[in-house]
Amino acid sequence: QVQLVESGGGSVQAGGSLRLSCRASGGLLQGFAVGWFRRAPGKEREFVARVGWSAENVEYAGDIKGRFTISREKDGITVTLQMNNLQPEDTGVYSCNRGIWQEVKTGQGSLWGRGTQVIVSS
Repeated sequence: QVQLVESGGGSVQAGGSLRLSCRASGGLLQGFAVGWFRRAPGKEREFVARVGWSAENVEYAGDIKGRFTISREKDGITVTLQMNNLQPEDTGVYSCNRGIWQEVKTGQGSLWGRGTQVIVSS
């Protein structure tokens, strides 16, 4: 059974960086699009970024662009989210979603991870 496992979360000060990983256990991410989402305390889940199966197609949420970079690792089972210049409003639980391109924009892919916590202090 394929599972998605996120890692790399933690606590940082504003301006700091974290690198999140979404790793497929028991399966592949090749051939699938992957999206990253976050849920801030008391708020709805929101789209952060997505990458297509070819890795050439990427999209970011408006307030993320220029600070975060989504990429696929050559191992075929990992998608990373490099987050730079983190701000307190980036605090939340970050989760990844596997599916087709259209699905992962809205979190409708069939496979989700449990998430990893990111806390950014001012």
